Amino acid sequence: MNDIRVFSGLGRVFLEVGVALAPLLVIFAVVQLWLLRLPRKRIAIILKGLALTFVGFVLFMQGVNIGFFPVGRAIGEALGGKPFNWILIPLGLVAGFVVTLAEPAVRVLNIEVEKVSGGYIPRHLMLYTISGGVAISVGASMARILIGIPLWYFVVPGYLIAFLMIRYSSPAFTAIAFDSGGIVTGPVTVAFVLPMTLGVTAVVDGRSPLVEGFGMIALVALAPILAVLALGIMYRRKERLYEEDAKKEQTPC
Repeated sequence: MNDIRVFSGLGRVFLEVGVALAPLLVIFAVVQLWLLRLPRKRIAIILKGLALTFVGFVLFMQGVNIGFFPVGRAIGEALGGKPFNWILIPLGLVAGFVVTLAEPAVRVLNIEVEKVSGGYIPRHLMLYTISGGVAISVGASMARILIGIPLWYFVVPGYLIAFLMIRYSSPAFTAIAFDSGGIVTGPVTVAFVLPMTLGVTAVVDGRSPLVEGFGMIALVALAPILAVLALGIMYRRKERLYEEDAKKEQTPC
């Protein structure tokens, strides 16, 4: 019986992943015949990688359907109906930090940033900055649900502050910040935190899953932008101090 539950819906997942990856395979085939003309050995390696990607996506999505979704919603429903449901705020902080550490897309971004910057922006610093931003956003989302604060109270001022921070942040961090805002809303974060939020709104009196349950992803996308821009401001201040020290050294006594 347990095996049947574990693999229930696996055929549908196979179909969904196949439909999602098929266009990429078609594009690769067209470009290969038109421009690339890669050797057969290289094509074989690429096809093996695509096969592994397909299997990995299927296993991940199946795990999300039978694992992340149910446990996230169960946690939200269990704690949201308790008298001490305020504990969801610190729990949201921890959950937001942990799920971002596990987000594959965030790690890829951090690795690429470290490579392109030549190590000037370490991957671990970026990882903890983005994770901290997501942690604050998830905690704020839980507080918003419990208190009943409208979403636009967070979103509108948040983006106004973000555009103001661009003026004082290092230019190198502006594009990175907005990319990080989109990347954090990946499958791991959405699959766990969103069901937990919906579970909370389902049991808290006076809260609608359609109104308060959604909108958490908007805050998750906003918080890393602010966090990375703040890091850029610190880097810019550091760069100016280095420039001032260099000018002092070049100035004759």
